[in-house]
Amino acid sequence: MSTTVSAERTWCVVVPYQPRGARVARQRLSAALAGLVTQERMSDAMSIAAELVGNAVRHATPLPGGVVRVAWHLLVDGGLLIRVTDGGSANSNAPMIRPPSADAVDGRGLAIVAAMSRRWGVERDGLGQCVWAELQ
Repeated sequence: MSTTVSAERTWCVVVPYQPRGARVARQRLSAALAGLVTQERMSDAMSIAAELVGNAVRHATPLPGGVVRVAWHLLVDGGLLIRVTDGGSANSNAPMIRPPSADAVDGRGLAIVAAMSRRWGVERDGLGQCVWAELQ
């Protein structure tokens, strides 16, 4: 399997604003990147995409049409950028890493995204908000 990227490539899909949207995003990402990235990078990318879509469904509003947009971009330097766009949070708080209590059942997702990526961030525009993560 070759893992060398000679040109940038971009994919964009919309997934349902429902918990199953994370599964749909993983399946689409896996099919698109098969043979283009290592298995380790594929696993990290699927985990990050699922976490970001899950957060969008739990904490934000959908885009028009009841969807979340998921895009990924293979970079010339071999990196991979994943972007999940939703309608934004009702309380307008930007997603951020919060230390969970030891017995919390959730709240670790963005810390995991940060650990798996070389950088991540949040952008807002007229449509909503985008949480992105870039893998090496």
